[in-house]
Amino acid sequence: MTRSPLRLLLLGDSLAYGSGAARAQDTLGPRLATALAAAGYEVDLHVLAVPGAVSRDLAAQVRRAVPLAADLAVVVVGANDLARLVPPPQAAAALGDALRGLRAAGVDVVVVPAPDMSTVPFVPAAYRPLVQAASARLQQEQAVVASAAGALVAPVSHAVGTAFAADPALFSPDRFHPSSAGYARIADELVPHVVAAAHARRDGAAA
Repeated sequence: MTRSPLRLLLLGDSLAYGSGAARAQDTLGPRLATALAAAGYEVDLHVLAVPGAVSRDLAAQVRRAVPLAADLAVVVVGANDLARLVPPPQAAAALGDALRGLRAAGVDVVVVPAPDMSTVPFVPAAYRPLVQAASARLQQEQAVVASAAGALVAPVSHAVGTAFAADPALFSPDRFHPSSAGYARIADELVPHVVAAAHARRDGAAA
């Protein structure tokens, strides 16, 4: 029996969109699609993410997502909420609304919490502990609303943050977005969670 393609969505901000990568195929969406293909899936990828988006902007992306009847969505958001000082409860509430909208449409969701913004090179050393604490608080609140909405949380922020702090080459020349190598590092951490979510979706459909 021929299986239908796995329809995969990428929602969120510039990290989900791929800003900073040298080539389109180096961005997160194509890297995840390639990994899923290696795991035996035919993938229909749609990147709905918008550079500069904050969590409240997910509502518009969800409206675009629902008619696509997707199987799996990966939501990457939070960096711009931190950069623009959006209060964590407000950002998390907007994320929760978006996740409930996706789940109500029958979409399984993997949430990638906010990055540790203290690793961004132009953050002054004196402010890094404060930025790290703010990042951790948003990550925690995102995890709570994601779990409440029935989404999976990919706990990759610590490993990714450690890698970016140790290797400036993971940043693109703008010193804010990932480089192609940076996206490869993020994908390395994220792939197991996305493939596991795809397997769970397939196994649930077959049950």
